[in-house]
Amino acid sequence: MSFENKVVIVTGAGGGIGAATTKAFAQEGAHIVMVDINEKNLKKVGNEISQYNKNYLLIKGNVSVDEDAKMIINKTIETFKKLDILVNNAGSVKLGNILSGNSVKAFDVMINNNLRSVVLMTSVAAPHLIKTKGNIVNVSSITAAKNPTVSHLMPYSVSKIGVEHFTRGAALELGPSGVRVNAVSPGPVKTNIIGIMDAAKLFLADVNIGQSPMGKLCKTEEIADLILFVASDKAKSITGSVYICDNGVLLK
Repeated sequence: MSFENKVVIVTGAGGGIGAATTKAFAQEGAHIVMVDINEKNLKKVGNEISQYNKNYLLIKGNVSVDEDAKMIINKTIETFKKLDILVNNAGSVKLGNILSGNSVKAFDVMINNNLRSVVLMTSVAAPHLIKTKGNIVNVSSITAAKNPTVSHLMPYSVSKIGVEHFTRGAALELGPSGVRVNAVSPGPVKTNIIGIMDAAKLFLADVNIGQSPMGKLCKTEEIADLILFVASDKAKSITGSVYICDNGVLLK
């Protein structure tokens, strides 16, 4: 899968799945735009890929903020003159439930960070993707496909359900313009997000989510490989789909 001279934006590129995806695209010859709110992490990933690909741009920005989203797209076009692929990977975890009194706050954070950001970046990027007949890959989670088992996972899960429904709606709308929109839905992944307290609680709260029939977690590189496939010409007739990579967790 060669992405030679393709221009790719990866949000949340400073770590985890985003960093692995950035490196994978860079190794395939893409021009990479790395976006994250953590500038230190961005520079670290940039230094790592600079060994084999010099065609990259680092942008510190919050993809849920209108001005930042426009700035990210504008800088991409100014630098590389086009946009071929958008990977909406940025997101966060905030737990909350109704009886604790923190559900509304948690929902506000999750909808803003995990869903509004995807809608915003897609909306700003769409005119440029139409010009190149490009595509979008959104990163969801298998929590969107699971029935709730513990109450404080709801805000996160609902935001990811929204991502998947938006993916299908955007695919329907943008399809006639030649733009594909798909989603990748990982199960538990070995990533730095598990080091974050709320994220750790997310997986620990539901014992089933951490126990797969294959007895292992996914690696970030495996999710990156799936994202690259979905974004490649090998998947040129695939749109409005959600690809699960979870080692069989949803079978249980």
